[in-house]
Amino acid sequence: MPRPMQRERRRLALHVHISILFTCLLLLTGTLLGLFNYRQTTQIILSSSEKLFGRVRDDVQLDLQNTYQPIRHLLSLLAIDERTQALALEQRLALLKPFTQALNDNPNLASLYLGYADGDFFMVRPLRDSALRAYFKAPENAAFQVWSIEREPGSQAVKSESLFYDAALQLISRQDNHREAYDPRVRSWFNTALNDSDQITTAPYLFFSTHNVGTTLARRSSANVVIAADLTLADLSATLDRHKVTPSTEIVLFDENANAVAYPDYARLVGNSSDARLPRVQDLSPILRRFMEPDSSTEHHLSSANRQWIVARTQLAEGGPKGLQLALLVPEDELLADAYRIRWQGALITLATLLLCLPLGWLTSRLLVKPLHALVQEADAIRSFNFNHPQTPRSPVLEVDRLATSMTRMKQTLASFFEIASSLSAQTRFDPLLQRVLEETLKIAQARAGLIYLLDNDSRQLEAHALIIDGVPHDPRHFDIHSATEADEQRPDWLKTLDQQDNVVATLGFEQAADLQKVMLALESPRIHLIGIRLHNRHGETVGVLALLLPDSGTEADMENLQPDRIAFISAISGTAAACIESQRLQARQKQLLDAFIQLLAGAIDAKSPYTGGHCQRVPVLTLMIAEAAAASQAPAFKGYQPTEDEWEALHVAAWLHDCGKVTTPEYVVDKATKLETLYDRIHEIRTRFEVLKRDAWVDYWQGLAQGGDEPALSRVRDASLAALDEDFAFVARCNLGSEAMADADLDRLRHIAQRTWTRTLDDRLGVSWEENHRQERQPASPLPAIERLLADKPEHLFERNAAELIPADNRWGFQLDVPPYKFNRGELYNLGITRGTLTREERYIINHHMVQTILMLDQLPFPGHLANVPEIAGGHHEKMDGTGYPKRLKREEMSLPARMMAIADIFEALTAADRPYKKGKTLSEALGIMAGMCRDAHIDPELFQLFIREEIYLEYARQHVLPQQIDTVDAASLLEKAGLEA
Repeated sequence: MPRPMQRERRRLALHVHISILFTCLLLLTGTLLGLFNYRQTTQIILSSSEKLFGRVRDDVQLDLQNTYQPIRHLLSLLAIDERTQALALEQRLALLKPFTQALNDNPNLASLYLGYADGDFFMVRPLRDSALRAYFKAPENAAFQVWSIEREPGSQAVKSESLFYDAALQLISRQDNHREAYDPRVRSWFNTALNDSDQITTAPYLFFSTHNVGTTLARRSSANVVIAADLTLADLSATLDRHKVTPSTEIVLFDENANAVAYPDYARLVGNSSDARLPRVQDLSPILRRFMEPDSSTEHHLSSANRQWIVARTQLAEGGPKGLQLALLVPEDELLADAYRIRWQGALITLATLLLCLPLGWLTSRLLVKPLHALVQEADAIRSFNFNHPQTPRSPVLEVDRLATSMTRMKQTLASFFEIASSLSAQTRFDPLLQRVLEETLKIAQARAGLIYLLDNDSRQLEAHALIIDGVPHDPRHFDIHSATEADEQRPDWLKTLDQQDNVVATLGFEQAADLQKVMLALESPRIHLIGIRLHNRHGETVGVLALLLPDSGTEADMENLQPDRIAFISAISGTAAACIESQRLQARQKQLLDAFIQLLAGAIDAKSPYTGGHCQRVPVLTLMIAEAAAASQAPAFKGYQPTEDEWEALHVAAWLHDCGKVTTPEYVVDKATKLETLYDRIHEIRTRFEVLKRDAWVDYWQGLAQGGDEPALSRVRDASLAALDEDFAFVARCNLGSEAMADADLDRLRHIAQRTWTRTLDDRLGVSWEENHRQERQPASPLPAIERLLADKPEHLFERNAAELIPADNRWGFQLDVPPYKFNRGELYNLGITRGTLTREERYIINHHMVQTILMLDQLPFPGHLANVPEIAGGHHEKMDGTGYPKRLKREEMSLPARMMAIADIFEALTAADRPYKKGKTLSEALGIMAGMCRDAHIDPELFQLFIREEIYLEYARQHVLPQQIDTVDAASLLEKAGLEA
């Protein structure tokens, strides 16, 4: 499938390239500077952001310490107060003043309380706003709530009450909380602190009453008492809000369970009043959800919603049993906004500079490339093989001037190269090609003598094939130029050098010239310069050597002719010459090989059967004789017949292959000598049946005697039967020979004999091939014993033709065939009834079918163009001029002249051949007499037959290929008269 034509990429002028390069350099410089400034600014901002994150971490750490440390100190002081060991509410109220003082001093302190091992509980809570007072149903002026729970020892009774005090610690209200049964003993802060000698801090959580984020700090006061404080962490969210680097910065403080403890938007932490749990970090924003994914735990950069984020994360010791974690996420576009601004400013500066410098670069490049336009035009002329374009003027630019000089030399070299290559390619014959190669290389090298050696493929010797001295060809043998082999140590040194390299330049005196001395004498030069070129094929194999001889004049002109560029040019021309030489030699070998195959096939066909003798080998000889006579004839019919070398080759090939289709013809059909013969002669079967009938006559005779019959009468009957059988068999045997034509009476007698019957007692379907069994199944088997005809045409004697062998009537070859319905008809009566010869209609079709096979076989061969008419020439020698021939029924005007020549050659050879076992060769007069009748009947070409007689072509052929006793006197005039031609 042909490839689609690709669109050629657009090319730009040199000044455009220079302008683009100039522009690209400016862009590159500006881009690099901009990128450098951008990267430096980015690094500064990122470094500052890292320091800022450190300050944020330190501030949060400090806030945590400032929040937790005072409370820890407070709990430590209160834990040693003996009043914490009080057993009743009235005694515990002594702690009201220090507790309220501590609550007033620490705004983040939500409550202080005591838990007892017996289940008692004492808490002081500040009521800092009306919402809290409303929640606890406190009076409007209540400032503190005391919540007391007391349990009676040994009883389930629980007393829970709230006492409300104003800012002056005056009791203003007292309420029973009998439904609020709080037991500190089941709380984790109580049990953990009671079993730990140090202070404990719970994980942050959401206070149920105030919905503030906070934590609980607790310390054991004694073995039965724990003092604790609820600490709010709301101020941490405000601290985080102060440290937002950019508007979209995400900063969050969270515990080990990913619960958010502090967040700039504090309402997000405590907004869900129905849920007493802290929100999860991943629920606060999409980027925090991405941040909390497992694969992001160690990342310093994250991507979310097409936005890049810079991430920092640190662990803080305060804030819970395992401390807290601080995360800072800053959007890169906001953090690096200044860097982006600087980058765009740099790009604008670069663009402005480019717009100012671009016209200057354009003008400069136009001035630089203007001298090159002339070279481009000259190169275009060379590309169009126009070597007459004016030479490019000199240029002040050194490189351009050198290019112009090289262009001129290249143009001259190419012109010479193409001229030589064209002249070499035009040569189609080998010897003129060698002369042409020498002439052209001598002209280039300005040499006076040249010699070509060619390597013989069989002997592997370099043999001198062509010699030119001062423009005159000579025979190398007249100058005693010897052959040489690679192993010959006596070879000249310059020839040995070519074993290792492709060319050699040597200066030879008379003593070093070896077998070139006579050439030097002819040149009248005591010293010569020799240029040796190794000729090699496309595989690098040596095919010959080219030697050029230049007399040594001692001038600088000698050195000019030996310059490397001159040697390189000669080598290039020699390479083309070597390719032409190798191509010619290869073509000659291929023709020899093809010719050998053709003659091998023809010889095999002749050797296949003695009935064809040397027919395939003699017909080409006679055909070429007729063609040569026609080419030399001045008769009007042949005046325009002047075959070219290719046409001679086509005629030669066609003549040798004219009967190649006979390889498909069964030998037993070609060699069929009797009517009943196939692979064997079936007359023996007929003879056996007659023998059976003769035995039956004797059996009848003996049975008659045994039954008391008259012996003389029985003898007369027996003898009459035996005589009749002998006579009938003799007649059948004569019919089988086919040497005489069958009359109607003979056919009637044959049918009468066939009516005789004999008894078969054995199954004739046993021991035969499956194919014959298949044919026998066309009719039911006869019961035994079966009565058989003496001569029979049975269904199994008919062989069906394979469908693949049928050629349609509208075939592309133009065959017009009368195809018999059966491939073979082995019927005994049918074969014996052949009126002439020994072949049935089916067998004659097979014999004639070799012409069809010849055309089919040759049509399948990939003949080159000049041999394309070989099938037509080879396949037409059985055609007749009146259109009744075989296989295409062509008329004279539809046949080529060579095909008509071959028809005459084929007939004459067949008539005069003396090597056929079934007939003897006819004399010249007999054969030509038969052909004259054929000419009269428009079977052969009359003009060619007239040429055949007048030029005595038959006699020239007969002297070489016909027995002497067949050569008799021929009356040309009577033959032409018999043929209906002018004498």
